[in-house]
Amino acid sequence: MYEKPTINRVDFAMASKYGSPLKTQKVRSEIDGVSVHDLVNKYGSPLFVFSERIIEEKYHEFKNAFTSRYPEVEFWWSYKTNYLDAICKIYHKLGSKAEVVSEFEYEKARRLGIEGKNIIFNGPYKPKDALKKAVEEGAKIHIDHWYEINDLEEIAEELGIEIPVAIRCNMDTGVYPQWSRFGFNIDNGEAYDAVKRIYEGKKLYLTGLHSHIGTFMLSANAYANETKKLIELKNKIEKDFGYEIEYIDVGGGFASKNRLKGVYQAPEVIVPSADEYAEAITNAIFETNKGKLPKLYLETGRALIDEAGFLLTTVFAAKRMPDGKKSYIVDAGVNLLYTAFWYNFEIALDKRYEGLNEPSQINGPLCMNIDVISENIMLPPLKRGSVLSIWPVGAYNVTQSMQFIRYRPRIILIDKNSNTHLIKEADDLNYIVEKEIIPDYLKG
Repeated sequence: MYEKPTINRVDFAMASKYGSPLKTQKVRSEIDGVSVHDLVNKYGSPLFVFSERIIEEKYHEFKNAFTSRYPEVEFWWSYKTNYLDAICKIYHKLGSKAEVVSEFEYEKARRLGIEGKNIIFNGPYKPKDALKKAVEEGAKIHIDHWYEINDLEEIAEELGIEIPVAIRCNMDTGVYPQWSRFGFNIDNGEAYDAVKRIYEGKKLYLTGLHSHIGTFMLSANAYANETKKLIELKNKIEKDFGYEIEYIDVGGGFASKNRLKGVYQAPEVIVPSADEYAEAITNAIFETNKGKLPKLYLETGRALIDEAGFLLTTVFAAKRMPDGKKSYIVDAGVNLLYTAFWYNFEIALDKRYEGLNEPSQINGPLCMNIDVISENIMLPPLKRGSVLSIWPVGAYNVTQSMQFIRYRPRIILIDKNSNTHLIKEADDLNYIVEKEIIPDYLKG
């Protein structure tokens, strides 16, 4: 197809040790030995793809980093990060328990066979009936606010039991903005006051302390500060109230090898390793703790799953923008990649293409101006049918994806033997309208 030629200014300062941006092409023709074209031909496009091999490698990387440094470590899979049944099953098979932040996620974990005692129930909104069920089934309740203390005391009275609980804490760890919305503040004494309130109420007793200081945390030292403050609070609580704190839960938030927008260093440079996170946290415990060592809980999500997820998308059309930039329209949009607003994903081609790269952008299929997967990317001339792979997209994109304008696609898993398995069927009209009801007066 003829296209009117244009002249675009190319900034050669973009060149690196890998060569000129005019010639550099990132190619991913297969995932775990399976051709991206074979995947699209069999399952359609767009298509989420998960690698069991990468899931296991990342899990063992983090597990070894922590268990080699600390005697009692437990991993609790963060359901909100990716609650596909097959994905959760893999983590439970590897040894992770479940961490949930809603009654929906709690029910999902129970449906997958996870006992209440192996579920942490977190979050600022726990309806009382869901809270009561979790208590009856022995789940670990992490209290977020004063109202929840009242609710739990009423449940304790109804059931005639004393309920073991933990409290969630927030604090200044040197990273801003602080996640001060959740839990009780340690720095101003609120967390201590909450423990005192629990102690005086005589219906609950404290067994754990929890904090989750943020997401995509690029500072291992922030975890050292968090852990030190949790342990200092533990020491004071045990001395003043006689509680034995069985565990501290340092949450999650460990970063993956993704690229935050506005950060120009490579992930390999700025993202701490599992060993660096583990060293910071465990050293802080050993240096600060008095008395018996607590168990260490980790609610690891993003760092374990993000790099195991790919999204395959196909070029549908191309057009020239008024500023001369080339726009490629693909069949995956921000309805599937909500995190595209925060991350510059790695985008790879299915093969090497002839021709020089030029400034381009990748737009999804939505009739929305915000549907931009990549705003500035150097790409060679691509044809309709070219397959692009977007990575890493394993964290939050599936759980936050929405049925908007386009149906959500199939999701597959590639096992360690390079066999492919459909783990979620695509949406269709029946699925979308299943819960809709037309009033009688509008029928006919």
